[in-house]
Amino acid sequence: MSTITTQDGTKIFYKDWGTGQPIVFHHGWPLCGDDWDTQMQFFLAQGYRVIAHDRRGHGRSTQTATGNEMDTYAADVAALVQELDLRDAIHIGHSTGGGEATRYVAQHGKGRVAKLVLIGAVPPVMVKSASNPGGLDKSVFDDIRAHVFADRAGYYWDFPVPFYGYNRDGAKLSEAVRHNWWRQGMMGGAKPQYDCIAAFSETDFTEDLKSIEVPTLVMHGDDDQIVPIDDSARLSAKLLRNATLKVYPGLPHGMCTTHADTINPDLLAWIRS
Repeated sequence: MSTITTQDGTKIFYKDWGTGQPIVFHHGWPLCGDDWDTQMQFFLAQGYRVIAHDRRGHGRSTQTATGNEMDTYAADVAALVQELDLRDAIHIGHSTGGGEATRYVAQHGKGRVAKLVLIGAVPPVMVKSASNPGGLDKSVFDDIRAHVFADRAGYYWDFPVPFYGYNRDGAKLSEAVRHNWWRQGMMGGAKPQYDCIAAFSETDFTEDLKSIEVPTLVMHGDDDQIVPIDDSARLSAKLLRNATLKVYPGLPHGMCTTHADTINPDLLAWIRS
């Protein structure tokens, strides 16, 4: 397996395929780089170099007890980028990975990043507060924590249903997709995944978004049951200096999997534009 070792001794697993302009994929919670396999194969066939890592505590990376927050996640990406000497890179982040990619580009990406894509991403901030009245109540995330603590396997079995919109009228549940989601989630560590709930829900990316200068594509399904669009993509697009917002009517949080035949060509067209 290919890994790098960060300053605190954490081993970060990554996949690195092909040559050409690099595309770095940042996965969602509680998954791993495997969630991008469809996109990686698509862009590899288009002549790009594709890289996907497993966030610390997730997948095949070290199951860390510390550093399970956005500043360290971004620093880990910076270490990987430096090790692989990636330049003119396109960073694509989904959900929690959208937060990670945002912080990386804002704080570490100067001179190395060409474009950014946020898909179903958590910025600017998910949790409700006086400054974010449209957010979700903290009780929502406390409930996730309680379930992960008490019955992670059972909770991860149920979570893909709203994640992929399988609970909507007319939707057909794919047992293979559900099993793959569960497999990825259970590969990671319970402690770092528990900690990551605060990282994806409470981190405020407002200033990061304001500071990003590279062209950014914000893609979101308007039936996203995990990261509601009105308090995420629509706000992020207003905060970014050079944003394109693309809304997908009726599509779920996991639209990169359920509608890859739509998402992949749209990504390619924007990247080439």
